[in-house]
Amino acid sequence: MEAGLTLSTNMALVFALVLFTVLMLVLEWIRADVVALLVVVVIGITGILPADQVFHGFAGNAVIAIIAIMIMGAGLDRTGVLGLTASFVMRVARGVEERLGTVLNSVASLFSAVIPSQALAALMLPVASRLSARTGVPLQQLLLPVAFCILTGTNTTLIANSPLILLNDLVANANRNLPPGANTIPRFGLFSVTPIGLAIAVIGIAYFALLGRRLLPRREEARQNVTPGRTQTYFAETYGIEGDVVELLVTTDSPLVGMSVGEIEQLRGAPLILALKSGAEARLAPPAEQLIWVGSVLGVLGKREAVAEFANTQLCQVLPRLRNFGDLFNPTRAGIAEVVIPTTSRWIKKTVGELHLRKQHGISVLAVNRGEQVFREDVRAVTLHAGDTLVVHSFWRDLTQVAQDRDLVVVTDIPQEEHRPSKIWHALFFFALAKGLALFTTLDLSVAMMAGAVGMLLTGVLTMDEAYKAINWKTIFVTACLIPLGWSMDSTGAAAWLAQEVLHILNGAPQWQLQASIAILTLLFSQIMSNVGATVMMVPIAISVAIATGGSPQAYAMIVALSSSNTFLIPSGHPALMMIAGPGGYRTSDFLRTGLPLTLLVLVTTLLTVNLVFH
Repeated sequence: MEAGLTLSTNMALVFALVLFTVLMLVLEWIRADVVALLVVVVIGITGILPADQVFHGFAGNAVIAIIAIMIMGAGLDRTGVLGLTASFVMRVARGVEERLGTVLNSVASLFSAVIPSQALAALMLPVASRLSARTGVPLQQLLLPVAFCILTGTNTTLIANSPLILLNDLVANANRNLPPGANTIPRFGLFSVTPIGLAIAVIGIAYFALLGRRLLPRREEARQNVTPGRTQTYFAETYGIEGDVVELLVTTDSPLVGMSVGEIEQLRGAPLILALKSGAEARLAPPAEQLIWVGSVLGVLGKREAVAEFANTQLCQVLPRLRNFGDLFNPTRAGIAEVVIPTTSRWIKKTVGELHLRKQHGISVLAVNRGEQVFREDVRAVTLHAGDTLVVHSFWRDLTQVAQDRDLVVVTDIPQEEHRPSKIWHALFFFALAKGLALFTTLDLSVAMMAGAVGMLLTGVLTMDEAYKAINWKTIFVTACLIPLGWSMDSTGAAAWLAQEVLHILNGAPQWQLQASIAILTLLFSQIMSNVGATVMMVPIAISVAIATGGSPQAYAMIVALSSSNTFLIPSGHPALMMIAGPGGYRTSDFLRTGLPLTLLVLVTTLLTVNLVFH
């Protein structure tokens, strides 16, 4: 590093962009992908990077590899690979709770080596729910360990972890801006991180097998309600949704005549309206604007006494049995389920009413659970947040179809057909082929992974439209647009200047202390912003510190990438944790109590193993 670097205008502008990015990702005033696009446009307008390099992130090996991995992950899901996981875990665990958790955590760690953590969390939610329903083990005892083991296991290869995939692109840029006399930093191989990642993965599994289970919440209500989606007791105690489905006939004198479904739902004591028959047409989830006429039949859910009182007040006739909706309410066709809003959902920041779920998808939202708060009244006015759990009623077919758009993740073990089990060997073959090409040839990771994805498309594992839906475009845009920010840190000298200031503060500190400082700073940043953002910001700084102090740039860069996944302290630290918080009924204190010891274990393991591998 050059001595006495001074802060230039371009450096100050890069730091301003970094500060802006951090604040926007934390405050969420602007969508993350819009923030990333804005940053890359400012970089281009101000000339921090040459115009022909500004959008090179979209063509980078890391971004193309991530796209291909998302497509292959969807292919594995379509063929029922993860659907078979529950049966496998059941056979191995033989119903023993302690063994069940360890086997499930091991399977999650294994899959996390090849499937992105957020996608895997969405796929493992129904698996854990199915196991909970079959064994009686509380879902709360399964979900948090699974999510934590996904994050510890994702470090075993440079395949499924976005920060690790980004490393080679960031290292390549650092090599272009090395000071005179500095040695070129070698590229990382596909399995360069495997010895380190395996140690971290084993730590995660062993932690819950030996200690972590004692720290998990064991609230009495969680132990009783072990089969969400299958018992009325669960929804009654958790959401206050209870009673029976009753048919109400609207008579000539009823004041409901001429009112809309939405207006009726606002009436005092109104039950939940799940179905409506007008004339010969009967349907679930009637739209809020649909009008009620004489002779209409309402299918409502509520306690019989309360429904009878409402019917008496509104001059409706309570029919003795389900004569009109018996087929619609067949539990093999329809019912109540829990779904989670992932961080990539298009529904975020929209109210339930704005989504028109009943009209467009045949889905009735009965309640919204956010942390320890449950919204039951005027659900249509509730603005959805990432991680919200919704209680919905619909046909299973409709719910499954909506889930394919990735706007929600179904938690409940609902009846559904396996998609393309006949294609399972095609999916496994091309997945293995992609890994073999990456491991045993000189092809870039992006080419190897895309070869597997194209193979799945050609053999009908996925259609092209399904492949488009499988790609999380928000993640792609955030990653591709933040990469130039990392390049700017290098090319302007901002990383070198900041490293110089850090070394001034830590004057004479040994290597282990410098590495620990970088690791702690990274994991703290990753708690409040995306792990991609933390990696892009910290890798150039870490490499500059390593070069200035005679340390290993590879070791420092790897420490940053691994520490960005060390996010166990708060549910908002990682999308995978946000997705399980609602279904598991976890509180922030549960994450902190269970995650703090694991964070320290992973931190120490990272520092020790990285220095053993990259000494």
